[in-house]
Amino acid sequence: MTPTLILGGNYEDDRGILKYNNEFDISLVKRMYIIENVDTVFIRCWQGHKIEQRWFTAVVGKFKIDLIKIDDWENPSKKLEKITFEISSKNADVLHIPVGYVSSIQAIIKSSKLLVMADYKLGAISDDYKYSTDYFNE
Repeated sequence: MTPTLILGGNYEDDRGILKYNNEFDISLVKRMYIIENVDTVFIRCWQGHKIEQRWFTAVVGKFKIDLIKIDDWENPSKKLEKITFEISSKNADVLHIPVGYVSSIQAIIKSSKLLVMADYKLGAISDDYKYSTDYFNE
């Protein structure tokens, strides 16, 4: 399975703006949290999951998300292909990250907030993999 951007939309009238995503099936979500990077220079990377899948949506601002499918969790190749997405709070777009990927998260606009949803409760599985920030840049 490959990462997919599930497109949302928005509707505006004299009452305000309604942002929606009628295509996102939230039934698998077990927990959620919000990431707010310290600034637009900082990049939160490379963390991912062999078992857990996640969904990202920008609730404020805009993010650049790089994803890499891991070939070997103990010793991944340093030359793996990156897939890049940009998601913004303009619409309620949801980026689905299937199992097997690590992510790099960079805010493009200061004070951006990223809602992260996962299909396992915290502590339910041991599935957290982290690599140094420059691991895939060598």
